[in-house]
Amino acid sequence: MAAARPARARALLQQSVSARLQVRPPERGSEAQWVEVTNATALAGGLSCRLCLLCGSVKLEKKGQIQRGLVIYICFFKGADEDLVPKIVILTLILFLFAVDTLLNVKLSESENGEFVSVLDLPGDILIIPQATLGGKPKGRKMQYHSNIEKEKGLELYSQFVTLCEKELAANAKCMEAGVLVKHGTYGNRQVLKLDTNGPYTHLIEF
Repeated sequence: MAAARPARARALLQQSVSARLQVRPPERGSEAQWVEVTNATALAGGLSCRLCLLCGSVKLEKKGQIQRGLVIYICFFKGADEDLVPKIVILTLILFLFAVDTLLNVKLSESENGEFVSVLDLPGDILIIPQATLGGKPKGRKMQYHSNIEKEKGLELYSQFVTLCEKELAANAKCMEAGVLVKHGTYGNRQVLKLDTNGPYTHLIEF
């Protein structure tokens, strides 16, 4: 019997009732910066490389917060670009078209009437957060991340992921009518995420 194919990516999906992301810590003479989304959904995307976050897109006058929605951490492993497609550009398009379509359409977001609908059907804003620790494996008393994709390729994948999420929302009539946005963190600073959930409702998906 042939051995199972190693996973190329891993996503952790967590339903949330509110979440906010600090993308720049407080510095001398300035307050911390938080990414703000105003509607329902958070999408937390993680790269399979050791990374933190750069500054976010806005400095908030009030704390950035999302309400009912979904937080998704996603991690890409070494070999994803080589195994799936011959060129990195084609890889990112194929991989992200598959991943975005799967993650945005899976019915894991609870609506006001208690039914589970997709992120696109909710609809709500999306917050994308780079995350690397899904690629970690314990060795002795430490975690190692040797299976994570290298940083430069990870950045390309993450940028493509953000772009395709924006396109998905722009092409969805309900999202356009609701005026939902895609916000995201980037590489650089230490990540601070605050999350409230209405119960343990977590799913792990491998691609």
